[in-house]
Amino acid sequence: MEKILLVDDEPDILEFLRYNLVKENYQVLTAKNGRDAINKAQKEMPHLILLDVMMPELDGIETCRVLRQIPELDNTIIVFLTARSEDYSQIAGFEAGADDYITKPVKPRVLSSKIKALFRRVAVSDEIPNTIQAGNLIIDKEKYLVSKEGADIVLPKKEFELLVLLASKPNRVFTREEIYAAIWGNQVIVGDRTIDVHIRKLREKIGESYIKTTKGVGYKFEIK
Repeated sequence: MEKILLVDDEPDILEFLRYNLVKENYQVLTAKNGRDAINKAQKEMPHLILLDVMMPELDGIETCRVLRQIPELDNTIIVFLTARSEDYSQIAGFEAGADDYITKPVKPRVLSSKIKALFRRVAVSDEIPNTIQAGNLIIDKEKYLVSKEGADIVLPKKEFELLVLLASKPNRVFTREEIYAAIWGNQVIVGDRTIDVHIRKLREKIGESYIKTTKGVGYKFEIK
């Protein structure tokens, strides 16, 4: 049974979400603020954390950053559930290490469908080998680490997942739609610049020569 940690400072929302997810046969835990969430996540090791952004003591963005620094939670899915839908807010969430972003209010069926899709994405990712050697790069999925000519490169979660996807099939062009579906999910709404920002940052860190743009289509990891 998948374990979900709900984090929100509004008791009514917590109870509403908890009730509907328990009906879907998930084991559900709750936390009222970021600090409480970090403590419970370390103790309970949830499979997914549904995290509000605007909270007292420690907001969702900072909470996400702290959670992503805990190695034992590397495989935990983190999803923001928030009333804020601006592009810059979503990009900030993804850069903090979130896997997805759901805007309030959300209907129970939509939330359930989204969570199931996130768990399916994890299952597909598990089919990619734990270690990928592509050109001068060695990508270690278990350690979330990239090595280039003996030097380690640490990437935020979304940048790492994007690199793994592209490098898993060198010289194959992935369309923007395929990338959105694999990394952010079909139902997530993100700004058009989200992929471009992540690609630019990847190029800055691993070098300009690996990831090529196919204009009007998408991106590929090129090995000559």
